[in-house]
Amino acid sequence: MKKIFSKEFIIGLSVIIAALVLFFGIEFLKGINLFRPANYYYAYYSNVDGLAVASPVQVNGYKVGQVREIIYDYADPGKIKVMLAMDKKLSIPADSYAEMGQTMLSGAYINLKIGKSAKKLAVGEEIPSGTSNGMMESISNEIMPAISQIMPKIDSLLSNLNTLVADPALLQSIQRLDGITANVLGVTEGLSNTMSRDVPLVVRDARSITHQIDSVSANLLALSKTLKQLPIATTMANVNDITANLSNFATKLNSSTSTLGRLTNDDELYHRLNQVSADIDSLIVDIKRNPKRYISIKLL
Repeated sequence: MKKIFSKEFIIGLSVIIAALVLFFGIEFLKGINLFRPANYYYAYYSNVDGLAVASPVQVNGYKVGQVREIIYDYADPGKIKVMLAMDKKLSIPADSYAEMGQTMLSGAYINLKIGKSAKKLAVGEEIPSGTSNGMMESISNEIMPAISQIMPKIDSLLSNLNTLVADPALLQSIQRLDGITANVLGVTEGLSNTMSRDVPLVVRDARSITHQIDSVSANLLALSKTLKQLPIATTMANVNDITANLSNFATKLNSSTSTLGRLTNDDELYHRLNQVSADIDSLIVDIKRNPKRYISIKLL
């Protein structure tokens, strides 16, 4: 009986299967799923640096497709045709814009900015395109000039720092700083010992003073209660009466109608009293000089 599959047929079939597996495996490793349905659109760029097959196509950071093929357009030199495989569920408005951007790590990508037009692009049509200033280009255009200006200052700073480090005075200052640190540690230890030794005594004295203050407060409270019990109202009434009597006496003393008032206010009486006093002084003086004139002694 003749065999259905010859040896040559089996080898050929194996080679075809291996080639298919290799092809689909390579495409799978690239990130391309040939079995996933997609709609194809085209975009043209003048520079696709960093863009590769299987680079993502994103809408607001979400992947909606990928680059399927990159072809140089020999009919229009300077233009590069990029085939975009998009999800079938995505309908693209006619005023959409396919912008190519750059990332620092993963290379280039396509950022699809969805428009608001009611008209939709047909499958296979061209999407308007352009190139944005990616991160690397921003770094090159904005950050690098600033770094170039800073570098001379950094060199000068490093030179000054080397000069400062090589200065012997810095080493001496560091050694002095070590000594100061040791002194501070010694003072800290002494203060700690003093606190541990003296603080309990201070606390004890403070407690004693507190007890004494409490005792004084209790005595003041008792004194206050005693003062409340004294007849202060009666005493004040007596003081008021005495004050009124003294005031009445002073009034009479100053009045010219009273006896004391006449004695204190009558000038004529004052002069008379002075005259009498002078006469008495003269009489006493005369008695002392001539006692016999006033005293007679008869002897029996």
